[in-house]
Amino acid sequence: MNINLDTPILQIALDFINLRRAINVAREAVGSGVDWIEAGTPLIKSEGLDSIRALRKEFPSTTIVADMKTMDAGRLEMETAAKAGADIAVVMGCATDATIKECINTGKNYGIKVEVDLIGVTDSVSRSIDVEKWGADIIGVHTAIDEQMHGNLPFEKLKEICSKASIPVAVAGGINSETVVDAVNAGAKIIVVGGSICKAPNIKIATEKIKNAISTREKVAEVLYKRTSSDDIREILERVSTANISDGRHRLKGIAGMNCIGSETKMVGRAVTVRTYPGDWAKPVEAIDIAEEGDIIVVDAGGVGPAVWGELATLSAKQKGLAGAVINGAVRDSGEVRELQFPVFAKLVMPNAGEPKGFGEIGVPINISGITINNGDWVVGDSDGLIVLPKREAKEMANYAMDWLERENRLREEISQGKTSLAEVTELLKWTKK
Repeated sequence: MNINLDTPILQIALDFINLRRAINVAREAVGSGVDWIEAGTPLIKSEGLDSIRALRKEFPSTTIVADMKTMDAGRLEMETAAKAGADIAVVMGCATDATIKECINTGKNYGIKVEVDLIGVTDSVSRSIDVEKWGADIIGVHTAIDEQMHGNLPFEKLKEICSKASIPVAVAGGINSETVVDAVNAGAKIIVVGGSICKAPNIKIATEKIKNAISTREKVAEVLYKRTSSDDIREILERVSTANISDGRHRLKGIAGMNCIGSETKMVGRAVTVRTYPGDWAKPVEAIDIAEEGDIIVVDAGGVGPAVWGELATLSAKQKGLAGAVINGAVRDSGEVRELQFPVFAKLVMPNAGEPKGFGEIGVPINISGITINNGDWVVGDSDGLIVLPKREAKEMANYAMDWLERENRLREEISQGKTSLAEVTELLKWTKK
């Protein structure tokens, strides 16, 4: 197999746990211009090397990469990958020198190319020089999925490694129709794309966008399949749902028992926290003046009445450009609040207000239904309810939520293509705990 590449190769990473879904996506992708197929590590771990055999049978003339992520037993793992039908197999760059060398030697014996994946290697430049000397066929520069959720991308390190390597360099992690141009410009010869093809509702369009960006070196704008490296996560949070955020954080609990007063339920903003006594609306109103545009007033009034928020507070907040209000207590003037089309979530609705006595604090930690909310935490509300993203974790939580949104987009498309049952699409019975 010759991998002296004149033009960049597009490789799809099938990081599924379900072989049927992986093959269906691969069929569409190869038919749309993908050059190489990778059996991702999750697929190999869930379905075994039978996944390689099935791909080889389905695609007899396509280059197949087995992402073994070998850390030990180099000879055995390379041999079994080769016998299963793989053209290329992957060993980890953080494995011992002996394991990497054994993989390379075995590859020569069995006619399989060996890629060394530098994920997790501290001095990746030195390691790339070493493995090339030992006879590796490909160097892989790889940003782990969990690193991507912190906004990390591989391109600076990729450029440095490409400038020193004389063998092909593959890049994986965070590649979409925008970032693929950065990868090609940095010198990568093998472009490994996972989610931005595999999670796309239309595989053909997604593949063609990336192929076009590779050939023209012009970025094609993308809304999904990218992760923020900034603490300004509002754009992502406005796109995802509270359910997406919960799923991305291992079924994170939301704030229970709050109902949106009006039809406008979507709100995203940083919390300006208020602790007040039941019925004392002085501090909630004062907080409107303190808050900045896009913030959300979050009031803990003990979950009881009288009302501490109403039409005039809502109008003031809307005029200030705030994003919404959360009242763990009572709200009144609900009809007028609805007419203002401003998101207000409340525990109770009642006609009687309290008195503005001025007790309480602004900007202090509060606790609503067992969930602590600190000043500056992100709050998202929608028709499912409310969820809080602690400010120190908000960036990665937003990125994980976007990942879940993308996954669901693909599942929705597969269901609509004729699989009427979610259980059937995901092979649920196979993957439930026995």
